[in-house]
Amino acid sequence: MNKTVAFVSLTAGLALTALVLGLPHVGSSPRHAANPAQPTPPATATNGSLTMASRLSHPYITPGSTDLFVTVDITGVEVPGARRKPVNLAVVIDRSGSMSGYKLQQAKQAARHLVGLLGAEDRLAIVHYGSDVKSLPSLPATPSNRERMLQFVEGIWDEGGTNIGAGLHAGRSHVVASRGDYSVNRIILLSDGQPTEGITEDAGLTQVVKDIRSEGITVSSIGVGTDFNEDLMQGFAEYGAGAYGFLEDAGQLATLFQKDLRQASTSVARDVELSFTLPEGVTLGEVLGYRAHQEGRTVRVPLPDFSAGQVERVVARVTVVGARAGSAVDVTGLRLGYMDLLKNEGVESGASLSAMVTEQREEMLARQDKDATVYATRAMSAKNLKLAAQALREGRKEEAKGYVMQNQALFQDAAAVASPAAVAVDMAEQKAVLQDYEQADSDEAVGTAVKRSKARAMKSFGKLGSTY
Repeated sequence: MNKTVAFVSLTAGLALTALVLGLPHVGSSPRHAANPAQPTPPATATNGSLTMASRLSHPYITPGSTDLFVTVDITGVEVPGARRKPVNLAVVIDRSGSMSGYKLQQAKQAARHLVGLLGAEDRLAIVHYGSDVKSLPSLPATPSNRERMLQFVEGIWDEGGTNIGAGLHAGRSHVVASRGDYSVNRIILLSDGQPTEGITEDAGLTQVVKDIRSEGITVSSIGVGTDFNEDLMQGFAEYGAGAYGFLEDAGQLATLFQKDLRQASTSVARDVELSFTLPEGVTLGEVLGYRAHQEGRTVRVPLPDFSAGQVERVVARVTVVGARAGSAVDVTGLRLGYMDLLKNEGVESGASLSAMVTEQREEMLARQDKDATVYATRAMSAKNLKLAAQALREGRKEEAKGYVMQNQALFQDAAAVASPAAVAVDMAEQKAVLQDYEQADSDEAVGTAVKRSKARAMKSFGKLGSTY
């Protein structure tokens, strides 16, 4: 690593370590009087099919300006023994020339498996695209129609370029035409390559997915191999409120199709949005890994549709100014709004978080929330991992490894707060990333390492249930 990279890495690492350990900003006002204030407990709120659990990394802060993290876990209710909901699906399969051979064989096998999982109350449209698009319109999955579906799948062959936009438009039209009274309407997109025909710009294709989502249809995306644009496919899942999966081996496609069907058919909430209300004196640093929109003192974060038992985590960094020792400082108000599919009505729940001000820095550190510290460290490591993946893709392997080594240092610091066991899996993952980078000596190996890193980053940001 050259000296410039080393210095930048060291500076960034020290800054992140300061956040993990809860060091106050330069300019804070250290005091020395003791303060026996009680800890602020984490907040849990539920008013429907989703439960929101929130906590602060630092329930105690010192006078002056301090960075801390708000972590929010949102969990879909379990519905034991419930009959799954009927689904209105379209599976959209890339059959361009690059899918030739094993990948297309496995895609067809996965489609056949999906057909076998459906019942007569479900509907399925099958779309395959290359330069053009061919479709079997949506049909109820009755025994006779399942035979038609299987025959259609058998006739898929590899041909042409990659017209993702046309495939998405076709999938949308079939789902819309059959929507009726279905509460679950979903497109599963499969691709192994870059868009080469039709709409090829990322912004144009993302807009297609936004438009599909605006009609109440969820979009999940599955990328196969090393040639597809993972940022674009991840964006499809994010804007489509669905799930993203990266497969190195097309042989795993059937499992992912089954998982996406299970997630779709056990949906408990859609149109989910988490919002933060920031009091005066509190400023947002960032919402790590999520799209966020700030209007005045309110920050809105759109979230995916939720299935039973699904967990998603949001981590936000804020700066809080503590005043008089012994006083409480409001950090944020939280609101979770969504359409509850079990109640068939809109639901809202809320919570608020505050921190106590202490003059003793030792008390601030001793009261640090262990779980929230680990969650925040994971989110910060994910930000580094995305930078590492980009550096590796651009041929700067030593810089990429430097970001991963920063992460190792971050988790060591978090271990000092929580325990080595609390971050043992995280440390093992960072070690595996370094090994991936060391062995990335071909274009294909680099592509695989980049996609693995970005998929890991999504989970570390907190996209736990929406990343396969």
